[in-house]
Amino acid sequence: MSEERGTIRVMVVDDHPMWRDAVARDLAEAGFEVVATAGDGEQAVRRAMAAAPDVLVLDLNLPAKPGVQVCKELVAADPALRVLVLSASGEHADVLEAVKSGATGYLLKSASTEELLDAVGRTAVGDPVFTPGLAGLVLGEYRRLASEPAPTSDADEPKAPRLTERETEVLRLVAKGLSYKQIAERLVISHRTVQNHVQNTLGKLQLHNRVELVRYAIERGLDGE
Repeated sequence: MSEERGTIRVMVVDDHPMWRDAVARDLAEAGFEVVATAGDGEQAVRRAMAAAPDVLVLDLNLPAKPGVQVCKELVAADPALRVLVLSASGEHADVLEAVKSGATGYLLKSASTEELLDAVGRTAVGDPVFTPGLAGLVLGEYRRLASEPAPTSDADEPKAPRLTERETEVLRLVAKGLSYKQIAERLVISHRTVQNHVQNTLGKLQLHNRVELVRYAIERGLDGE
């Protein structure tokens, strides 16, 4: 496991030095490659651009620039970046704002070290990881967003690209809130194959992340039975 984790490059951003160092140490001891740390938002953006981590473990409450802004800027610059928010706040507004800014997952700081290590590993492969109770909230928000009128008129909307049967099947399960691992088990295919289907679908639909993908699927009624 540690060899597998060793290929995952992680950066830790938190304004409390002791907490930041402890998280970085736990990750390094578990075999992850900690490529950088930062204590404020401006520093985080600068160092992440230079270090190119696979996963950013990010606190929301940062000086100089808030965590959601850091997330938004870095994900826009590199859509492949995975962001796991590690926050003391379980406020629903904070969770939803983080997800809308491009975070893949959201974990409370009360999580155990094992939960954190598992969350970083799963975030690295694109699985959405949420502290129990928050996943339902996020899926509910996807549905609410999908029920709002689209910002562009039908006349402006290009013809919908054709997805393969399997891509549509994977998209339907993503919209239902299943993790890539659960989708792989249900369709009896590999985790990597699920990831490939999702990446192909994102490319075809010209979408940037899982949030946009789920919204697209729900708008088209793909989350039903």
